[in-house]
Amino acid sequence: MSFQAYLDNIQAKTGKSPADFRRLATDKGFAERGKLKPGVKAGAVVAWLKADFGLGHGHAMAIVALLTGKKGDGSPRKPSKT
Repeated sequence: MSFQAYLDNIQAKTGKSPADFRRLATDKGFAERGKLKPGVKAGAVVAWLKADFGLGHGHAMAIVALLTGKKGDGSPRKPSKT
């Protein structure tokens, strides 16, 4: 399954977009400006996503990857200025 398919399935299950999860993680204190804060463990985020949204481990880890910046949310990127 592609990363985008994971995000699509998460949105279908929860009604929440990647941007929503960035905001929610910030509200919970796990992230700052949409990125995982230093020192926050993936396990804490996974436990939150499983408890509050009923996500499985793989789907929760997809959100962790989104928050760490290892994977993007599939939205178009602005071209960099050169």
